[in-house]
Amino acid sequence: MRKIAALYGGCSQHHRTLNEPKYRRFFDELIYLPDLETASLDKYDVLLCPSQLHQGMVEKSAAKIRAVAERGGTVVAFGPQSRPWIPGHHWEFRPTNFWWWLDKDARSGLVQANPGHSLFQAITLEDSTWHYHGVFWPPEGSDVLIALEDNGAILYIDKVSTAGTWIVTTLDPDYHFGSYFMPATERFLDGFLPWLAEGTW
Repeated sequence: MRKIAALYGGCSQHHRTLNEPKYRRFFDELIYLPDLETASLDKYDVLLCPSQLHQGMVEKSAAKIRAVAERGGTVVAFGPQSRPWIPGHHWEFRPTNFWWWLDKDARSGLVQANPGHSLFQAITLEDSTWHYHGVFWPPEGSDVLIALEDNGAILYIDKVSTAGTWIVTTLDPDYHFGSYFMPATERFLDGFLPWLAEGTW
């Protein structure tokens, strides 16, 4: 099983999600974000960056985060990312429709861009569907797994920008599970975290 560290921003949503026993077992360490500047990440294979982290503090330690991928490790980023600490992510803001599912003939707009990928043995598109916060236009050569019908990546894997891997999504399952709503987000984490720990990409 891979050694995984997760950043902890101090908010209630992070606390609940990262300390939920069925998820906590996947994390070798929770690193409080203000301590990241002096923390060592050398022993970890994966660094998980939850959504809703203080972006100014993330940017302060951006070089340290990128170094995980530059030495061949994996960095996971959940949620919207308007600041450029992720290599080549090209964020595009789009208004979030929280109530799309109430529309007649409701469609989320999300599609599987690579349905044969191993991630979809762990989760389904339905498990990844609640709403989204903007889109990414990832670097050429990235593997887009979930996209919008009208283009733009919702979840992609980038193995071209560094020697390692970036798993980047606009989805924010940690926020919603930690806030006690959106059942799909629990299903997402139930599948995603075991895949992150032991799966292939």
